[in-house]
Amino acid sequence: MKTFTLFMVAVLGFTALNAQVDESKTGAWYMYFFNHQFVDSQFGIQGDAQYRNWNTLGDLEQLLLRAGLTYTPKNTNVLLTFGYANITTGEFGDGTDTSGENRLYQEALLPQKVGHRIYLTHRFRYEQRFVEDQDFRTRYRYNLFMNVPINKPTLEKDAFYAAFYNELFINGQDDIGDDRTVELFDRNRTYLGLGYVFNPGQRVQLGWMNQKTVTWGKGQLQFSFHHNF
Repeated sequence: MKTFTLFMVAVLGFTALNAQVDESKTGAWYMYFFNHQFVDSQFGIQGDAQYRNWNTLGDLEQLLLRAGLTYTPKNTNVLLTFGYANITTGEFGDGTDTSGENRLYQEALLPQKVGHRIYLTHRFRYEQRFVEDQDFRTRYRYNLFMNVPINKPTLEKDAFYAAFYNELFINGQDDIGDDRTVELFDRNRTYLGLGYVFNPGQRVQLGWMNQKTVTWGKGQLQFSFHHNF
């Protein structure tokens, strides 16, 4: 009887977790990315602000604010970053409860050009996460970005381009405190979009991202503005 009770609790808990997110409802993320290299310096800044919704607008998924100090080693095109992020996460549906997270991160960006038209960027990121009501935890991320100009030979002014990325998230620990655990596989994101270059320092993208975790998968529209000043 005790075994059966534990089994039912586990099943009901798993069902409730899945019910928290409507996988058929399309979300939307509105994002601003910035990057600035200081004059005559190997240092710079970069960051982003993202307003993420479980639906098109109004049901907060996350508000993410992130910024970091960058460093480019001499005679390389590698960009290293040490940064901080603050994240407010909302619950799916009509509820208004939120939880907070403070995060430190270190990353390396390695650009690569394949042939004459394919622009790749490899991003390796390591995060130290201080999530509300959870033990300290870490996470590893790898993202492969690909941009391909359509009507121009390069990503120059007035160029339209196809954009793709795939990002894998792996948790550094499975124990998050109070006998709660998470899977080592955290999530995977796959994105396909279309971009337009206003000038070398300003471009905009519109695309579709599918995010999958262990328990749910969901589609998201993404609107992003990329600003290099």
